[in-house]
Amino acid sequence: MEWTITIKEDDQYAEIVTSGVADRNGSIEMAKGIGIAMSEKKLTRALIDHSNIVSVSGGALNVYQRPKQFRDMGVINWLNIAEIVRPEHANFFGFLETVCVNSGFGFAIFNDRESALEWLLK
Repeated sequence: MEWTITIKEDDQYAEIVTSGVADRNGSIEMAKGIGIAMSEKKLTRALIDHSNIVSVSGGALNVYQRPKQFRDMGVINWLNIAEIVRPEHANFFGFLETVCVNSGFGFAIFNDRESALEWLLK
């Protein structure tokens, strides 16, 4: 998976745009990169746009372990993360949303940028 990170100084959030295949290793590397960028700028909000992801891989166990992996990387629970996903990936990311929310993370998935930003910037 490839990604770019842009810091939106005016609204104080990181915007990440992904492409390619979302897999376990790529997702973990992306999370590390996001964590570093957000920590440097002292940001607590991220918009992750997965609209250009062509496929996702990973089983339920990998998704279930993701919050622990986030914590092990130093990602803190009071971050708010809004993810834009394609309809065909909604089940996968919906499960990730449930797991993250149940673990105390501010995490939500959306079909469009406007709804995601409205939630993130409230």
